[in-house]
Amino acid sequence: MKKIIVPIDFSEHSEYALKTASKLAKKYNAEVLALHMLEMSDIMLSASDGLQNEKAVFFLKLAQQKFDKFLEKDYLKEIKLTPIVKHFKVFSEVNDVAIKNDADLIVMGSHGSSGIAEFFVGSNTERVVRNANVPVLVVKDDRAGINFDVVAFACDFSEEAIEPYLKASKMFKDMGSKLYLIHVNLPNDRFQSSLEIEKKVVNFFAKAERNLDKMEDVHYINDYSVEEGVLNCASKIGADLIVVPTHGRKGLAHFFEGSIGEDVANHSTLPVMTFKI
Repeated sequence: MKKIIVPIDFSEHSEYALKTASKLAKKYNAEVLALHMLEMSDIMLSASDGLQNEKAVFFLKLAQQKFDKFLEKDYLKEIKLTPIVKHFKVFSEVNDVAIKNDADLIVMGSHGSSGIAEFFVGSNTERVVRNANVPVLVVKDDRAGINFDVVAFACDFSEEAIEPYLKASKMFKDMGSKLYLIHVNLPNDRFQSSLEIEKKVVNFFAKAERNLDKMEDVHYINDYSVEEGVLNCASKIGADLIVVPTHGRKGLAHFFEGSIGEDVANHSTLPVMTFKI
């Protein structure tokens, strides 16, 4: 992990993300790219009128000063920090910055279900998660430690889950983490017998790993919803992080249809990381 992007909106939760990124940067000797998205209207930025131009310059300088002040934190002094101000209108543009700077991770703060609105409902975090091609780590509080020793990867063992699994497997192997896969079996039309599930798992690892060595790292759980199953199993195995594969704008993968994956991110007390399929 070499570069970590943190979008900053001056909120308490964006500082949680900045603190988390700084801890990861210290641990893995990475650079933090602190990104402020300055939302200004097209009219303001393109107006030829002299007064409008003066207003634009004023607001740009004001935002830069506020940003510089926000980054005057003791916990940032020991890391390589690069501030970036972009004049975009929406947070969906964060992906462009990540690609341009060859970033490995985006860290975002979120209110989750404890805030006025749910995590994914019209939030900037939603826009980043659904547009980012790099993993996005979502945190909700100021954590004393940031050791992801045990990681729970929610998986339906479909072929489309292979690529995000391999990306996550590599990342957490490099971080020295233990990655477990969680499969939730539901008591409805999606119910599968033990034999049916095992066949899917065998096929998954045969294609992903070319061997079945990781079979012992799979946890099966029966529950009334995927969300409850993932959260309950993650708690049972003592996970420090939950990983969810996502299609981005197309919605969440396979058994994450609808808002299930979003609910996991909303209601988890643990940090949640997404990997694009």
